[in-house]
Amino acid sequence: MLYSCSPKSKEIENNDTSNISSPSLNYDEQTTQQVVDHHLEAFIGNDLEEVMADYTEESVLITPDRTYSGLAEIRENFVNAYAALPKDSTTVSVIKNMAVKEVGYIIWEADAPNFDFKNCSDSFIVHDGKIILQTFMGVVTPK
Repeated sequence: MLYSCSPKSKEIENNDTSNISSPSLNYDEQTTQQVVDHHLEAFIGNDLEEVMADYTEESVLITPDRTYSGLAEIRENFVNAYAALPKDSTTVSVIKNMAVKEVGYIIWEADAPNFDFKNCSDSFIVHDGKIILQTFMGVVTPK
């Protein structure tokens, strides 16, 4: 049996959405790609200050273990990530890197001394040249 998230036609008829307006978003795809590229380069280089330059105090990072809000919490996440992914002994492979409108998307893997990172994915929402929302998911296995 097939199911859909789309409302039934009668539900559409009864819901007048003509008065709903969408907010204007300040983004462009080129800027989104530039921010994602900068973030990747800084992340792979273990450059904490450059990584943090991509965020604002209003930014949020969602991971399977915790949600980090604001610069101090996001910084804490990357300090821990760099401990697991030491620059001189980790190989990072970027499998996909793309941007569509304000959404950046990467798929990556890493071989670190104490962990394997497989099927990792980050999504980024970028506005005004900053990451306002990021999600991370991946399979991290101790060696």
